[in-house]
This record gives sequence, structure tokens and C-alpha cells, in this order.
Amino acid sequence: MKRPHINHLFFLCLLAAAVLFLFFCSINSGSIHLSIMEIWEILLRKSSNNTACHIIWDIRLPRILAAAMMGGALSVSGFLLQTFFSNPIAGPFVLGISSGAKLSVSLVMILFLGKGLTITSAAMILAAFAGAMISMGFVLLISGRVKRMSTLVICGVMISYICSAVTDFAVTFAEDANIVNLHNWSMGSFSGISWENVQVMAVIISISLVLVMMMAKPIGAYQMGEVYAQSMGVNIRRFRGELILLSSILAACVTAFAGPISFVGIAVPHLVKSLFGTSKPLLIIPGCFLGGAVFCLFCDLIARTLFSPTELGISSVTAVFGAPVVIYMMVKRTVHQL
Repeated sequence: MKRPHINHLFFLCLLAAAVLFLFFCSINSGSIHLSIMEIWEILLRKSSNNTACHIIWDIRLPRILAAAMMGGALSVSGFLLQTFFSNPIAGPFVLGISSGAKLSVSLVMILFLGKGLTITSAAMILAAFAGAMISMGFVLLISGRVKRMSTLVICGVMISYICSAVTDFAVTFAEDANIVNLHNWSMGSFSGISWENVQVMAVIISISLVLVMMMAKPIGAYQMGEVYAQSMGVNIRRFRGELILLSSILAACVTAFAGPISFVGIAVPHLVKSLFGTSKPLLIIPGCFLGGAVFCLFCDLIARTLFSPTELGISSVTAVFGAPVVIYMMVKRTVHQL
């Protein structure tokens, strides 16, 4: 095996090990501290009825799995958008896709909760996907008229502000009990995730990732330019539609369950590419998923434990660690253009 391949395999194993390490740190972080042997015993003997078993199985474990899966999904979504726009600062949060999903989910939550109805996972995902696609439609419309990526990013930020403003208007006229739920959700959080939610997101994210991996070869050709991709037999129009669809599904799934989460989709793909020293999709896609899982597990651990028992919004923590990476990328890109 060639040395670059050995290095890439090592980095994938390193990220997987980091996921496992953060998994055990997260599952043992809280009011009840357990040894590794006690945790293994609880995980293997699910039938136990003690308090520790309930906390591990019904509260911490679904949250940890959700954080890992949704972090990976956001990172892969960001990689797809960066491939689509051929720019490293494109992402679901910056381009307003997450805000569009947030708006539609907020409206559905107000409608359902106002009538005393229970919101199903399917309804939230469909609402988030509709909002994400509408916002993405505006971004695509603008991208066809502007040539500079900086202008497109600014337009995406403006779309995000518009969606947030409409969401605030809707919340203003919602009932007091609904406002509390909407506020907690809009701050971004992995808390309150149930096993049913985990099962639904696992199915959607797994299918989407398989489809993304099947597109690895066309993505690699597209990275070389549209002309080269066409010469390799890639249907550009269909390919671009598939990229947008899959990235929107992944971002919408995250927003539906955890609310809008910032900077993961921009920062993590850049860090993974820097770590691997390549942009090959067959390596970067699984690398982005593992890197996103590590990033969100770490940020969720900080959000839960830094000011315990007060819990921080996950989006605030991801912004603290992700924003400096984005600033560095923009400065580095500007310097190279001079």
C-alpha cells in the first residue's frame, strides 16, 4: 500500500477513534458518573430498571447518537454545497438554507401545537425540506445573476435574516407555551431526542450518504470543471440537481430535529480537506461525516457541561469554534487573490 493511502487510512481511523472517545466522555458526563465497566454493563443489560440505566438509555444515548449523525450530515451537506458552488465558504447556514428550514418548521410547530396536535417526525422533516428547498431556490436564482461568490454569500445572509424575521413575527403571535418550545428549539439543541427520532434520522441520513457515495466519481470529475465532467459523461444539469437535493435533505433533517446549527457545514469540510491533504470524494465524504460527528459531539459536550446545570445552545458553541475557521479561510483566500 502506498504511503498516501496509509496516511489517509490512519486519519480515518483517528477520526473514528475520536468519535468513540467522545462517545464515552459524553455518556459519562452529567450528574451521575459511572466507570467504563458500569457503562458497559448498563449497555449490555438494557432490561435493568435502575435510575442510571434510564439516564443512559433514554436520555444520553439517543442524544449522543443524534449529535454524531447530525454533525456528520451537516458536514457532508456543506461539502456538497461547496462542490456545487466551487467555493469553500458555501454552507447550509451561510446560504440561508437552515434558516428557511427553521421558518417552515416554526410555522408547522405553531400550527400543530396551537391546535393541541402532536407533530410527527415525518411532518417536521417534510416542513424543513420544503423550507430548505425554497431558500435554496432563491440562492440558485441569485447565483445565476451574480458572478462574485462574496455577493452570493451576502445574499444568502440576507435570506437568512428575512427568514429569521418572519419566524420572529410568527412567534410573536404564538401562545406562551409554544413560544418556550420554539425558543429552545431555535437556539439549537440535541436534548429531548427520542429513540423514534434517532431511527427516523438514521434511515434518512444513511440512505442519503449511500447516494452521495455513489456520486463520488461524478463529484470528483465535477471538481475538475464542468467541461471535464461533461467529457467524462456527467449530465451536468441532473448532477447539480442531485447535489442540491441531497444537501437540502441532509440539512433539513438536522434542522427538523435539532434546530439551526451554524458553521459545521463550512468549517468541518475545510478542516478535513486540510487534514487529508486531498479533495478526493471517496476520502472526503466519510472523512467529513466522521469529522462532523467529532465536532458536534465535542460542542455538545461543552454545551452540557461548561455551565452545568445550565445548558448552552449548540449553535452558539459551534459558532465559537467554527467561526474562526471561516474567518481564516476568507483571509487566506483574499491573500491568495492579491
